[in-house]
Amino acid sequence: MKKFFVVLLVALVAVTAVFAGGAKEAATSQVKIGFIGPLTGDYANYGVRCYQAVQLAVDEANAAGGINGAQIILYAEDSEGAPDKALAGFEKLVNNDKVCAIVGAVLTGETLAIAEKAQEEGILLISPSASADGVTDIGSYIFRTTPNDGLQGKVAGYYFAKVLGIKNLGALYAKNDYSQGLYEGMKEAFEAAGGKITIAETCMVGDKDFKTQLTKLRNANVEAVYIPNYTAEMAQQLEQAAQLGMNIQFLSGDGFTDAQIYDLAGDFANGVIYTGPTPGAENQTFINNFKKAFGVDPGTFSTNAYDAANIVINAIKAAGTNRSAIRDAVAATKDYDGVLGLINFESNGDIVATTGVYLVQNQVPVFQGNYTVVDGVLSEVK
Repeated sequence: MKKFFVVLLVALVAVTAVFAGGAKEAATSQVKIGFIGPLTGDYANYGVRCYQAVQLAVDEANAAGGINGAQIILYAEDSEGAPDKALAGFEKLVNNDKVCAIVGAVLTGETLAIAEKAQEEGILLISPSASADGVTDIGSYIFRTTPNDGLQGKVAGYYFAKVLGIKNLGALYAKNDYSQGLYEGMKEAFEAAGGKITIAETCMVGDKDFKTQLTKLRNANVEAVYIPNYTAEMAQQLEQAAQLGMNIQFLSGDGFTDAQIYDLAGDFANGVIYTGPTPGAENQTFINNFKKAFGVDPGTFSTNAYDAANIVINAIKAAGTNRSAIRDAVAATKDYDGVLGLINFESNGDIVATTGVYLVQNQVPVFQGNYTVVDGVLSEVK
């Protein structure tokens, strides 16, 4: 396994004690937190940006004095996007590095692979991007700072039918937890809103040639095609669709928030409408700081990771390094003013959220509005 071990700033020699649950713990010179995600391989575009965002949060906290005087040490494990490697990284972080909380994992499949173990170990796991509906149901130590697929799918389905007026929809989704979850949630809502899924094609993550599926979609004369997939696959699907002369509307989910889509798809991304997190009031400040630190745009999952890291840091400041105390402090988060706006958690660890809708114009996502679905009614939240 490729391991990334990062020590951010030099630990202070003399530090104040860390407090847990109101009781004073033994003085410590460092607080250890972990990160798990794909830092190499096909999905590194997601993992690296999330890791950088966590690093930025840790850097900023350490520059401001750390946690009650103790400097934060960030340990990162490269999952390469594989569940078995994510699990091995989890074991390393918990048993060898002795971290007190973990930001991650990044992909849904790898998060599901480690969530049950995190619950058994009693260590907080907060994912910036694992959106499958069942993730947080695994236990009370599992949280996330991204909306679940259920909400995103509902907003997508109702928006496509009620706002865009689409009646005849096709889909091309990957056979994994993330893509299939989004498709199924969208399908249920779209049909409830009066739409019809005329044709649904599938693919595998890592596929390069989609012309067979796209040809079937073209021949079905659908009004639009929903592609809730990862960046590499979507970029190729859009380019190959153009090669086949498919001049129709393409729709997607929050996987399209990765800024690398524009490097890979270029102008083929223009016109795509997708659902994703709503931008918060402090988003531009974060973007500027991220670009200054790393020379690239962050992307939405980075904002989720940055907020997740800061929520963990604040919890440790309040509760100390006791794992159960950290979990309780995160659960008690109230109106945290993050990059994504005010953050609160539901009782199951899901973020209380709405979903944004974006239209890509000249390779720039243009925010169309913020939506939720209550009792089968799509509502715009101002």
